[in-house]
Amino acid sequence: MRALIVGAGSVGGYFGGRLAAAGRDVTFLVHPRRAAELTRGLTIVSRGEETVVAVNSIIAGGAARHFDLILLAVKAYQLESATLDLAPYVSERTMILPVLNGMKHMDTLRSRFGALHVLGGVARIATSLDESGRILDQGSFHDLVYGEWNGEKSSRIVALDAFMQEAGFDARLSTDIERAMWEKWAMLASLAAITCLMDGDIGAVARAPRGVAFAEALFGEVVTAVNALWRPLSDTFKGQVRPLLTDSASTLTSSMYRDMKAGQRVEADQIIGDLVARAATKGVATPLLSAALVRLKVYEERPPAHGGR
Repeated sequence: MRALIVGAGSVGGYFGGRLAAAGRDVTFLVHPRRAAELTRGLTIVSRGEETVVAVNSIIAGGAARHFDLILLAVKAYQLESATLDLAPYVSERTMILPVLNGMKHMDTLRSRFGALHVLGGVARIATSLDESGRILDQGSFHDLVYGEWNGEKSSRIVALDAFMQEAGFDARLSTDIERAMWEKWAMLASLAAITCLMDGDIGAVARAPRGVAFAEALFGEVVTAVNALWRPLSDTFKGQVRPLLTDSASTLTSSMYRDMKAGQRVEADQIIGDLVARAATKGVATPLLSAALVRLKVYEERPPAHGGR
């Protein structure tokens, strides 16, 4: 199997780098600046150890080649340009595995390439990119989940699963990938809204008067919205997430909050805005989520020199 990694940042770079180190046929589709960095190898710093992996890369806009798999790991606001970059590399047999946040990207990719080409995918990992282009692994979980939208164990998804196994991360074939994606969206939207709106980590919010009640109310909005839009979230999932969002000793923050504090672009529209808009079509009120969205849109209006985009 030949794989193209679109997005050599902290997520695509990590999974693609691990696959390359395991001897898989992997190529990164990059722009010139990142290509120059990758000539020195792709560097992953994990648990105090630095690993440099020699990787293949091609420049976006170059000669077309075809791949069996395209792992799409870009920020949601980069999707439009990424689809243009990857289009020449899609053949009739190509599987596109997106690991973006939210659900909006699924509509975009299906419209552009056809539903048959698009798999469901979820990445759970805590990584960042430093100024020199190294990937910093900051967590103990490195999960990549994938599956056919209809849950079928097709020959191609089984082949993909074999390609992903024993490559230095936890790879899992799911027969209910839609559930995994909705659950991740529910978790991300809740965590991002709480930390961005309150400008603090989960512990700081929980320790504030009525902070726990606020977090529970916001999570309740998300659950109600998802239940109306898809199907009821499981009691097991809710039982796992609620304590994470109300722990007074927690230093947990969302990646969106960290991006906001660093003055970087955020996925406000894709993680929170799209959920608010979809909930409105079902008549579900989302006042707390909407307040978080307003906070983020105000942030986006700030000039870059003052911490904006």
